[in-house]
Amino acid sequence: MNRLTDDLFGGPSVVRTVPVLVPMPAPRPYSYSVPEGMAVEPGSIVQVPLGPRLVAGVVWDPVAEDNVDPKKLRPIEKVFDCPPLTKDMRAFVDWVAAYTLTPPGLVARMALRAPAAFDPEPMVEGLRFTGVRPERMTAARERVLALVEEGLTWTRSGLAHAAGTSSSVIDGLTAQGSFETIFLPPPPVVARPDPDYAAPRLEGPQVDAAADLVEKVRDDRFGVALIDGITGSGKTEVYFEAIAETLRQGRQVLILLPEIALTASFLERFQHRFGSKPAEWHSELAPRTREKVWRQVAMGEVRVVAGARSALFLPFEDLGLVVVDEEHDPAYKQEDRVFYNARDMAVVRARIGDFPVVLVSATPSVESRVNADHGRYQALHLPTRFGEAALPDLHLVDLRRHPPQRGGFLSPVMLRAIGKTVERGEQALLFLNRRGYAPLTLCRVCGHRFQCPQCSSWLVEHRFRGQIQCHHCGYAERTPEACPECGTFDHLAACGPGVERIAEEVEKHFPEARTIVLSSDLMGVKRLRLELEAIAKGEADIVIGTQLVAKGHNFPLMTLVGIVDADLGLSNGDPRAAERTFQLLSQVTGRAGRTGLKSHGLIQTYQPMHPVMQAIVSGDARDFYEREIGERERAMLPPFGRLASVIVSADSRVEAESHARALRQAAPGVSGIAILGPAEAPLALIRGRHRFRLLVHGQRSSDMQAYLRAMLANGPKERGSILVQVDIDPQSFL
Repeated sequence: MNRLTDDLFGGPSVVRTVPVLVPMPAPRPYSYSVPEGMAVEPGSIVQVPLGPRLVAGVVWDPVAEDNVDPKKLRPIEKVFDCPPLTKDMRAFVDWVAAYTLTPPGLVARMALRAPAAFDPEPMVEGLRFTGVRPERMTAARERVLALVEEGLTWTRSGLAHAAGTSSSVIDGLTAQGSFETIFLPPPPVVARPDPDYAAPRLEGPQVDAAADLVEKVRDDRFGVALIDGITGSGKTEVYFEAIAETLRQGRQVLILLPEIALTASFLERFQHRFGSKPAEWHSELAPRTREKVWRQVAMGEVRVVAGARSALFLPFEDLGLVVVDEEHDPAYKQEDRVFYNARDMAVVRARIGDFPVVLVSATPSVESRVNADHGRYQALHLPTRFGEAALPDLHLVDLRRHPPQRGGFLSPVMLRAIGKTVERGEQALLFLNRRGYAPLTLCRVCGHRFQCPQCSSWLVEHRFRGQIQCHHCGYAERTPEACPECGTFDHLAACGPGVERIAEEVEKHFPEARTIVLSSDLMGVKRLRLELEAIAKGEADIVIGTQLVAKGHNFPLMTLVGIVDADLGLSNGDPRAAERTFQLLSQVTGRAGRTGLKSHGLIQTYQPMHPVMQAIVSGDARDFYEREIGERERAMLPPFGRLASVIVSADSRVEAESHARALRQAAPGVSGIAILGPAEAPLALIRGRHRFRLLVHGQRSSDMQAYLRAMLANGPKERGSILVQVDIDPQSFL
């Protein structure tokens, strides 16, 4: 960049220039001139002209010299009054961009998600007691003055509320000269957590694990610890001690959770330990709250953030610890615009910042398990439940021997167990990872199947809403009364169960029981939190839910967990199918018996001898992992090999296929890397776009990024409706 060093450090150059990374898919920063008298540095957040618009951007680190005449460059319009992005954060953005083959501007965009927060929050008008007492006193005025005589400053509404009076009383005292107006800094979005607010309750292996984590934090250098503990073993309390030590050192903490919008119970546990809740960061936050959190994180005023994967890109002033809870969860993988795995990027973020990261799971991912076995991660194992609570007794229900009644989906064995549980005043949970009433609706006369007009998927019936809907693009229509193909009335058949259909069957058998259906498409986040709270208080007898019920909730009266269709996750070609089924079923069955009550788990399956089913009922996770790791190693699949997916989509099938074939032909010949395809993706049509997939398979040491860069550079360019997306380390194969 032209005379950048002189410019940034007060050199003699006449026209100063800096690189600015703007939030758009440009391959590198753009050059801008700095007006005389304007002070900028790498990391400064600025406003710059981009075409006819003004956009926010970040002054980036020096790059190679340009031959552009500085006088011809457009000037920076404004420097925002907020802390610059740190050197570590800029390095992280560059690393993610290079690894995922994403333009760095799109990665930086994730760090600039709250543009209204770039300017300081307005001051708050407050009142301070002057010592002047009014001539005429009333009971309301006495209450107000009793509160302010200690010299504290109050807002007008806050003082009126605390004194139990109206704002007019405050206004009258102000008119009498009892208060003077002052301006206060904006209030914090959350109170500062106190690391010593409540003494930890640890026992047995928890004590040693917590001590190891505290020592890791005190060492103040990069390292990865994997807490591998069965459900209910107190993993959260253990990593709370690492958080407490980080807070004592005056540094910030990030806790990543796969479903932060649904984990009110976690926030309450945090508050019980530290005296205040962490700041939340997720898509359901109100825009104003997001802006306050972003600003106060950058200022260092927010000390702990609990957030979804995007919280990894918040501009922390001094981040000292990252915790990734439920590190195995596929929700950490983003598959839109920037394809990244937040678990893996959290490790990178910690390595760049040279601080520890803690991964937590009752069922660790195979990748993390291998890293722990090879000594790359420190393994901390919690083999027993906290407080001597027993694990549920797990049994397989062979649906070949104990089939459901005609038209039903619950085995007689399951129904008897539910009845006994409800009679004892305890709770039963039925799990089915399928939303809606039925995954397919067809006509019994002509065989017509209701398919999404924009996707290659069936329309799911949602009987509670009277709709059939596509879960990929959101297309919905009212459930028809007649077949659109043959016109026959009353002959549409729902095929297969969803949670709504299971609820219908439960209500038929147990009409007096209080039943709740938990599914993300039935209610908003606030309603879900209220329902989860009601379940925890025992205000439901039978809970029917999708995978969101497996997310670490603690239901004290839950003593029966029933898996309606354990084979569901095994019926696809995903190489992680067995691992994910094992993880999900283990997490769900772990909801039972967490407070010491004797509990049971029943797993309905047509494949009782499958290794996943045998591993779950035997409790022998080690045998399952050894088998799964061995199969991965023989096939050279991650973590023993590398995968990348290239998805080509277009408005027409011919365009997508021809472009994918041209990319295949442009791929370089490199030893140790093979390219498969192109093949039509299993979901060949989404939102009206046809999709073809190339799968690149390489050795662990392969430079996958260099291979893909060469293929994309030598291949045809994107034109018209063609879009090429690269997914390094894919988690989904649809």
